[in-house]
Amino acid sequence: MPARQRAGAAGARPARRRFRRARRGEPATGPAARGPVIAGRPAGGGGTGGAGRIPDEALLRCADEPIAVPGAVQPHGVLLAVTEPDLTVVVTSANAGALFGTDPAGRRLDELLAPAARARLRVVLPGDLAEVNPVRLRVGETDVDLVLHRADGLLITEWEPVLGAEEVGVAWHRRLPTVLQRLSATETLPELTDVLAGDVRALTGFDRVMVYRFDAAWNGEVVAESRRADLEPFLGLHYPAGDIPAQARALYAINWLRLIPDAGYAPVPLHPATNPLTGRPLDLSGAMLRSVSPVHLEYLANMGVVASMSISLIDRGRLWGLVACHSYSGPHRPSYADRTAAEFLGRTASLLLHTKVAEVETGDVVGVARRQAELVAAVGRSPRAPARALTEGGPTVLDLLPAGGAAVRLDGRLVLLGETPPADRVAPLVTALLASGAEDEPGVRVTDALGQVVPDAADLAATASGVLVVRAGGGPGDFLAWFRPETLREVVWGGDPHDGEVTEDAEGPRLSPRRSFERWSETVRGTAGPWRAHEVTAARALATAVTEAARARAHEENRLAVTLQRTLLLEELPKVPGVGLAARYRPSAADVVGGDWYDLVPLPSGRLSVVLGDVAGHGLAAAAVTAQLRHALRAHLLRDLGPAAALQALNELVAALLPGELATAVVAELDPSSGEVAVASAGHLPVLRRTPDGADYLTDGRGPALGLLDTAGYTASRVRLRAADRLLLYSDGLVERRGASLTEGLDALRAAVATASAEPQQLLDDVLAALDPPDTDDVTLVGLGRS
Repeated sequence: MPARQRAGAAGARPARRRFRRARRGEPATGPAARGPVIAGRPAGGGGTGGAGRIPDEALLRCADEPIAVPGAVQPHGVLLAVTEPDLTVVVTSANAGALFGTDPAGRRLDELLAPAARARLRVVLPGDLAEVNPVRLRVGETDVDLVLHRADGLLITEWEPVLGAEEVGVAWHRRLPTVLQRLSATETLPELTDVLAGDVRALTGFDRVMVYRFDAAWNGEVVAESRRADLEPFLGLHYPAGDIPAQARALYAINWLRLIPDAGYAPVPLHPATNPLTGRPLDLSGAMLRSVSPVHLEYLANMGVVASMSISLIDRGRLWGLVACHSYSGPHRPSYADRTAAEFLGRTASLLLHTKVAEVETGDVVGVARRQAELVAAVGRSPRAPARALTEGGPTVLDLLPAGGAAVRLDGRLVLLGETPPADRVAPLVTALLASGAEDEPGVRVTDALGQVVPDAADLAATASGVLVVRAGGGPGDFLAWFRPETLREVVWGGDPHDGEVTEDAEGPRLSPRRSFERWSETVRGTAGPWRAHEVTAARALATAVTEAARARAHEENRLAVTLQRTLLLEELPKVPGVGLAARYRPSAADVVGGDWYDLVPLPSGRLSVVLGDVAGHGLAAAAVTAQLRHALRAHLLRDLGPAAALQALNELVAALLPGELATAVVAELDPSSGEVAVASAGHLPVLRRTPDGADYLTDGRGPALGLLDTAGYTASRVRLRAADRLLLYSDGLVERRGASLTEGLDALRAAVATASAEPQQLLDDVLAALDPPDTDDVTLVGLGRS
């Protein structure tokens, strides 16, 4: 028995994957005594046998096969498509003449049926066809079950002779309530599927009945089986997702039951080949007689399966699995009544699936919910330190779900718990995973095979084959993540899933069914245990709580910051003899408090210090630093040693007591009597001087920003203001624009000041009107001159 390793259960070479996706998929048929088959394909089978051996033409033919419009039916019945209300036959199967004794094409059904049959048909047509099927009629000397549905603007009538169908007998149908009670009484999923397989086999008489279950990636597994004693068991065998591609799964979701009484049949063509109303092939997706793919019939011949039937299992609208029924001893056609009963068993089991599956899959639901509640409560108690609440004490975020490791990234800081990828790879991994495709639900991304989704992360399988990520917090890069390590497992297939052949026919190369179905195993790597629905729900709920806490914290901090900043703004400007003053402060429209501040400090010498500063950052932290710098600078200015000395002392304070903080400030110290002004700047934008001749920036007396260097030497430049001169101090929100250089903004400001009014209040109004600064940042201006 060969064994191979690969990166995932559906892993294979690219062309092989393409091949399996392209294959059509038919109703579940059965394996011979050597391998299970789903949709006419051996479990795990139908590979290409090598990427280079499959021509594109063969793959395209396979992918384009019209399984819903084959243009033919199976020979155990007759199909007539008729118009309404006249019931004129416009499409017939080629075998219709044998049943009706004449070619029915172009004739009305009334002409083909005896009076009693005509009356019976006319009674049922106005009602719900699904409720009246089958209609037992007599055509000539033949009793038939007539099945009706509408498609493509036509009434589709299918006539199945009663003679030749095997019936289990009335006695079994009398026991149907007991059978249903037995299904309902099962307590676990294995019990439910075992009972279902056994009762369907007892009802239909097939040699083998298997229950197949699909996983999240549409791979399948035989989870229950009832078989003839001499047949090899296939319980536990797997098959790849590509054996039943999307178009076939869609048909399974529409038609609950599919029958092939004799796999050696010759298809019966329809005449004409197209629907005369549409000009297209007649849609047979809802027809019980629909012919199957010729390749599918080859599979059955290769495996010795003579007859097959499948019943869909659908859990809350999604195809969950199939009941596959197989006969090896000869053709087998259960009666319509028996098939309806079997379908009813499948529908009943489908209604029970949700409860049974939940019992298996939910695991420690109560425990996860309890830990989630404890973590949410911890975050609520510490809204200003959610990362600490999630990573310290107990339980931690790692305890929430079964996982090997966890990561918490909030406010730009990353904390790791347990076994995780290296710290420098966690954030890039999460970013790549979130960008790899559509989120499973808003803010959530889940995978149990990371290497297949993010190939660059395949080397992290030992710690992160499975990843669950939820966006959380207030920052764009904040998240919560859990990691599961690789879990090695052996998968047993019904034959090598990578084996296959290409043959030539009149139309060119086509895929040929494989002929070997020996049990074939391989070791699956790069996958972790799947994340269960309740685990994802708990992770999302915790992330929601963290995000809400972050929003509440931001709102409260901003409210406090606004209150604090208001205390830093002067309610009214001081009256200083001989000095004209004006100030404007316009906060950001985003209601995000910045670090702008201004101040006017009368000095003991009679001079006046005018200050404008800007602390890096926003919010409460910036407002708090602003308050400290404003009051400290006031104290140093009142020593009356000049603006340069005051900035020097303030920089030393920042270096000693506020490491890591950064701010700019400019101080203009005016002597009202002489007009002399000393200007010193700590990294701030230059003061603008307006004279009757124009406006120019004062570029001397500039030093580094506060906090940039531990020791910085500041100097002051000196100018003399005449009566008509004005000085303008301003913050960067006035001149900075996204997509434009600072030089452009400064040039625009100089031009605006040069033509503005000389009166300080009007000067500021004119400047704001001319520059119309965006409301994305705070804007502060102070104007002064001699009066």
